Amino acid sequence: MVFAFSLGYKMECIKMVSSPQPQTRRTTSSGADGHAPQAWISTPAEPICEQDAGPLAGLRFAVKDNVDVQGMPTTAACPAFAHTPPQHAAVVSRLLQAGASLLGKTNLDQFACGLNGTRSPYGAVPNAIDPLYVSGGSSSGSAYVVATGQVDFALGTDTAGSGRVPAGLNNIVGIKPSKGLISTRGVLPAAQSVDCVSIFARTVSVAARVLHAAIGHDPLDPFSRSLSLAGTAWGSSFRFGVPSRLEFYGDLLAEEAFSQALESLKALGGTPVTIDYTPLAQAATLLYESALVAERYTAIRPFFDAHEDEVIEPVRSIIASGRQYNAADVFEAQTQLHALGQQAAAMWGGIDVLLVPTAPTHYTLAQMQADPVKLNRQLGAYTNFVNLLDYAAISVPSSIRPDGLPFGITLIGPCGSDWQLAELGQRYHHATGLPLGATGEALPAPESIAGIHTAPTSMHLAVVGAHLSGMPLNGQLTERGARLVRSTNTAPHYRLYALPDTSPPKPGLKRTATDGAAIALEVWDMPLEQVGSFLALIPAPLGLGQLELADGSWVTGFICEGHALENAQDVTPYGGWRAYMASRQKAAGS
Repeated sequence: MVFAFSLGYKMECIKMVSSPQPQTRRTTSSGADGHAPQAWISTPAEPICEQDAGPLAGLRFAVKDNVDVQGMPTTAACPAFAHTPPQHAAVVSRLLQAGASLLGKTNLDQFACGLNGTRSPYGAVPNAIDPLYVSGGSSSGSAYVVATGQVDFALGTDTAGSGRVPAGLNNIVGIKPSKGLISTRGVLPAAQSVDCVSIFARTVSVAARVLHAAIGHDPLDPFSRSLSLAGTAWGSSFRFGVPSRLEFYGDLLAEEAFSQALESLKALGGTPVTIDYTPLAQAATLLYESALVAERYTAIRPFFDAHEDEVIEPVRSIIASGRQYNAADVFEAQTQLHALGQQAAAMWGGIDVLLVPTAPTHYTLAQMQADPVKLNRQLGAYTNFVNLLDYAAISVPSSIRPDGLPFGITLIGPCGSDWQLAELGQRYHHATGLPLGATGEALPAPESIAGIHTAPTSMHLAVVGAHLSGMPLNGQLTERGARLVRSTNTAPHYRLYALPDTSPPKPGLKRTATDGAAIALEVWDMPLEQVGSFLALIPAPLGLGQLELADGSWVTGFICEGHALENAQDVTPYGGWRAYMASRQKAAGS
């Protein structure tokens, strides 16, 4: 009987608190539920779970079959390589401890070498939207089971785009975290120095929850690191880079979809900035066309040298090419990569985030199998450089093309921008209104992203005098888009003075330890981008500082230099500037 979980599946979990060996079964026949069975390589007799509670409780997941699960074979889509690990990969342990339930292990391009999903003896994984097309790889099965609703999230790996291309081609979300953020201990390397564990989900909020649970420094992983992640969202005003040259390989629908994506990002407050794509493109070529490819050979060297014939083409030729390089070649390639990284780093001075197509086009299974090397390389046109240059990325759905195929975009940021990317990615995804994966279900409401707080777009400003509503200088607020929030008083610790020789008359506010009073004021909300021009209008001896309000809170407001109050009239008994000015007018009328 094949693995055929449905969306309504009620889970009964095996609690793996000791070291039992779960029974596994191969998926080789047709799925009764209509899903492609070749998306799975093996499944436990029952889902595996360790906790009934936790931040991921109730969520079902799958892992790419180059990630170890205790007692289940790790094949990397090569039966001759299969071995049964004695313990879970570190990331699997963290997710189980967080309450998630593991449903099985998924198919992949053999040894995670490919971006198309056809390079597996267990079968080519089709696209979840249109089975005539490729799913993308190498994390093909993980993307497919998420897109079709069989699990809530899945782990992939990403070296050259394997956690992003399948997301873009299957209308789901793919997070490629900063390198070292998630431990890769227990994950079969592809190119260990740049490998990342990636996360697939149908929404950004679920993927971000998984990322939050998966993060943790692992001293047993040589490439793990503790990173300080930026916690301020880019907000409603940000700059996004657009490559100076774009290639869609003749796919006009993809080109149009990207143009629409650019306009959609502008609608969220983004300002496009053209960036020089040359160093990024040059860095991308080094992954397979330099001595850096030797790292792929190194990852499985003992097995490959003994069982080369067990590896399928073109994976075999790609890995074998790593044998031709020596140590000097590798150092030369690394130096070249660092030089390109220095050139590329200049772009971050002018942008917050980089926008690229996740994949430049779609290919059918037949097309890919007829020309597997060239077309695979083209799928990675906008992904290969990301890990090499130590960036973070998220792929999110963008649109459904007129031919019914999904189009995804990738947002790329500097190392440590993971939460910022998730926040912007969620805003973008929810603005599309697209259905979830291939399920036809509607997007749920967005959720807050752990680790992020929204950057303020405005500031509260307290005014006590000529800027009050109806007063002579109030226009300086309204013409800058400021709006009145409330009328209130200061805490009873202030005295108000009328400054001499000012036109129009202006007040000076002074905090005092004794004999203070509550002074009437208004709190206005001003867009941050207008604050600078407003400050330029404030003459000495006035300035902005912090005022305590009647409710005990503090707000930015007008204060006065002490020396200017020596000859000023104390008007505190009036309780506020408006009342004082009314008394002057009354006196003048009499």
